[in-house]
Amino acid sequence: MENENEKLRFLIVEDEALVSMLIEDALAELGHEVTAVASRLQEACELARSEHFDMAILDVNLDGRPSFPVAEILDERGVPFVFATGYGARGLDGKFSEVPTLAKPFIESDIEKLINAVKGRSSK
Repeated sequence: MENENEKLRFLIVEDEALVSMLIEDALAELGHEVTAVASRLQEACELARSEHFDMAILDVNLDGRPSFPVAEILDERGVPFVFATGYGARGLDGKFSEVPTLAKPFIESDIEKLINAVKGRSSK
């Protein structure tokens, strides 16, 4: 992931359809592709295990359940991810306290900055 203009494939895990669509639109505007979207934990875990992504954006709270099992699968597979949450870093499991967080509400430039930060971390 050296090229800053590289088209990345994303997994979006978000239980609110409107927020998911906003993320999809922002990623498309930035030249990236959303290859899968999950709104429930089981579906997200299955996708995280079986599909190929360059990066993922995970809502921390999926219909009242934390998305940390999805994060663990992605972490094991070496897929970089960020959390999206309205609770800030204090809502994260301690194991994931260093994972970058997209604070809700957000704008497209917030997503772009976070993608570039994660790409920078994963290329080191």
